Amino acid sequence: MTRKQRRLTFIGSGLAMIAAALGLVSFAMRDTIVFFHTPSEVQASRVAPGMRFRLGGLVQKASVRRSDNQIIAFGIEDANGAVDVEYRGLLPDLFREGHGVVAEGMLDLAGVFKADTVLAKHDKNYMPREVADTLKSQGYWQGGDFTPGSQ
Repeated sequence: MTRKQRRLTFIGSGLAMIAAALGLVSFAMRDTIVFFHTPSEVQASRVAPGMRFRLGGLVQKASVRRSDNQIIAFGIEDANGAVDVEYRGLLPDLFREGHGVVAEGMLDLAGVFKADTVLAKHDKNYMPREVADTLKSQGYWQGGDFTPGSQ
């Protein structure tokens, strides 16, 4: 083997190892990547049932219903739509009707979002950037001085 062939073989082997490493990393992360959607996007059928995603918006007024087996049903809304959510477990202390919330889970075939995690905003100034930007662009945000993602 000449010097040029050895160099090309070394470079080719290095590129193959980098490609294999990137493939393994993307394969490992495929279940941990979660996209964010609003209720209006879910209603427009942009989300397939069974796909994990985050749903963000405001908790609908008078929509919280609790059952004896710790299943809580409520609605998440934005300016153009609403989605029914079911969650089993304890809600965050700051969970309130009319306040911002982000739920993570899947949409079932009936169109109900089955949440396994519910996050409520932690103070009056914070809301996830995606939720705040979407609510502002739809003219639904009623807050005063606000910088998305600020604390």
